[in-house]
Amino acid sequence: MPTVDQISPCPTAPRPSALAPLREPLFRSLWIAAVVSYIGTWMQNIGAGWLMTQLNPSPFWVGMVLTAGTIPVFLVMLPAGAMADMVDRRRLLLFAQWWMVIASAALGILTLLHHVSPYGLLFFTFLLGLGSVMNDPAWQAITPEVVAPENHSGAVALNAAGFNVARAIGPALAGFVITLGDSGSVFLLNALSFFGVIVFLHRWKRPASAVPVQSRPLLPFIFEGLQYARQSPRVRAVLVRTGVFSLAATAIWALMPLLAQPFGSTGFGVLVGCFGLGALAGAVALPRLRPRMSLDLLIGAAIVTLGAVTFASGQVHSLGWLCFVMFVGGTAWLGILSSLNYAAQTMAPTWVRARSLSMYLLVLQGGMAVGSAIWGAIANKIGVPSTLAWAGLSLVAGLIAIRSHRLSFLDLESAPAVVRD
Repeated sequence: MPTVDQISPCPTAPRPSALAPLREPLFRSLWIAAVVSYIGTWMQNIGAGWLMTQLNPSPFWVGMVLTAGTIPVFLVMLPAGAMADMVDRRRLLLFAQWWMVIASAALGILTLLHHVSPYGLLFFTFLLGLGSVMNDPAWQAITPEVVAPENHSGAVALNAAGFNVARAIGPALAGFVITLGDSGSVFLLNALSFFGVIVFLHRWKRPASAVPVQSRPLLPFIFEGLQYARQSPRVRAVLVRTGVFSLAATAIWALMPLLAQPFGSTGFGVLVGCFGLGALAGAVALPRLRPRMSLDLLIGAAIVTLGAVTFASGQVHSLGWLCFVMFVGGTAWLGILSSLNYAAQTMAPTWVRARSLSMYLLVLQGGMAVGSAIWGAIANKIGVPSTLAWAGLSLVAGLIAIRSHRLSFLDLESAPAVVRD
């Protein structure tokens, strides 16, 4: 197996236009389809969270919605990453997309027929999470295959922007649909949202040279990726930063349905939409901040801001102030996650890319699953405002761990792209 020392970094190249990837037809088609799918996913998240508040408004049960969707991370994320390095990623993605279509459509039909219990909602949320986990490593790993190398960083940024466009649109649209009908309609719309990506994947002619031919056992292949992560200081830094952030940051998401409960489903959608609009504002501001701030300072400032937002969200009670707080929180969230996500996409060479991404996603989503359950249980004991206050303090305290795992923008620009055997 090639070692970290055998990997040659690519030289730094001039930055192309932020919109340059959209001039490539292949990436543009995938990006549009992905945004539609992201909108459906955000609608699904809002619909599931709101439905649980109707079935059982306990903070623990509401927090368990997020947990149920991310439990599959612990079960299959590493095997999914290994499979994405072993098999045709296009076929793996098609399987995962159809899985999510069936699960979301079944939940929608059962909800419209009023045959869903809290346990049933968690079960179907688990199935959707399983499909998402099978999808995610391969999905992130195909970005370099659908865009020119000089546009890779721009494509990652546009993917993040598209996700936040969906974050702004999906929740508000879900609130509107729930007001007219119920969560079942939202789940059916989510099922339809996958078809754009499915059509793209059916039409995509992936080069034969890009399809891996691996006949090795799965477990040794997984351990090979873990060995690479153990050797790479860059991978370790990204994973530590991500883990510290995700455990505390998820409190605001897990408890947001309860914050919005006095304002109805429309208010819930508005709050999450404001968070998404704040993330879009962060995406606009981030390119201007990066040349002026170190990555450590940027992430540190964003985490302190998110900590203050988490604390404040439990102390204000008017919809207008909550919208402002969520907008600021979205800006900080984007600053943290966009830096970590680009680092994850560039921290490993091609031969181990999907497996490294699966470790990043395991830490990110697994941390959010664990954190959601923890903060939900704490809120059940001490109440939502006090829980959010402690979560905000935890975010700031986590900066101590980040100080010993530095990652500069230069590291990201010079991350390995190819492996030399």
